[in-house]
Amino acid sequence: MMRLIHLLSCGGTIEKVYSERTGAVENVEDKIVRYLDRLRLPDTDVETTRLMNKDSLDMTEADRQVVVNAVAAKLAERLAPVVVTHGTDTMVETGLRLQQAFPNLQAPIILTGAMTPLGFENSDGLQNLTESLFAARRLPAGVWLVMHNQVFPISKVRKDRALARFVAL
Repeated sequence: MMRLIHLLSCGGTIEKVYSERTGAVENVEDKIVRYLDRLRLPDTDVETTRLMNKDSLDMTEADRQVVVNAVAAKLAERLAPVVVTHGTDTMVETGLRLQQAFPNLQAPIILTGAMTPLGFENSDGLQNLTESLFAARRLPAGVWLVMHNQVFPISKVRKDRALARFVAL
């Protein structure tokens, strides 16, 4: 029997690419599906939906509402875990908004991202994506942040820029 995981993509560093034109990393294309295709996920159907392709510092409250609405639609369509790929700078803010919007969750919502884009040397993106898919199958209902081999309840975590990782509050 196949287990479904809804994956909603918001952009962020995990999906950035290097632009030769500007000499910067930018959100310009969908990379998640290419990387999912490289994983061995027996008995798992990952249904991907692109919501936006933004750096999380550029996300607005309207963008966060798009995420909330998409999660609501996916959970109403078929109750299954939800993984949200998101930029790390405001990931916690979006997670708290989801926790507020869904006080009686019956499935886990996992937020993940990367400090270095997928495909770049030493990227943490594929590790975090893989761990979030595993966590989606194992964690109880609630809103969680999964990165760097760690799991945090969304209300008990913050990004530590100096350490380039998330830490418990």
